[in-house]
Amino acid sequence: MSAALHLAGPEDLDRLAALVADFHAEEGLPGSDATRRAALAPLVEGIPHGAAYLIGPARAPIGYVIVTFGWSVEFGGLDAIIDEIYLRRAVRNRGIASEALISLPRALARAGVKALHLEVDRENASARKLYARAGFEARERYMLMSRRL
Repeated sequence: MSAALHLAGPEDLDRLAALVADFHAEEGLPGSDATRRAALAPLVEGIPHGAAYLIGPARAPIGYVIVTFGWSVEFGGLDAIIDEIYLRRAVRNRGIASEALISLPRALARAGVKALHLEVDRENASARKLYARAGFEARERYMLMSRRL
């Protein structure tokens, strides 16, 4: 099984939305299909604030990664956050996520991104191990804080 990344375009919206719905159901995240599609559509249409990548064969993806962009003085310019990463349950534990998390930073660095961040549940030991293998390090002095607007 390949972890090839393909930048999602408008023709991929249905496949991407189905994968996102699967992930949100698995994680118990609220939201309707219409809300998810409204959030995904600008990403696949080329909005400059983020991108969606399909993992695996373009016509039959096995997962996705959503990346959003920002600016960091500390890191020296353009930075990105992995907003969501998901693999279908049937293909997990085969090294696909590791491969995707190694190739994604290379592609983003070529596009000028200086740092890549992600959020992980402190209690999810397997995810933390996966992210550490891919070169992500916990920033012990910092934690992500959020405010819904």
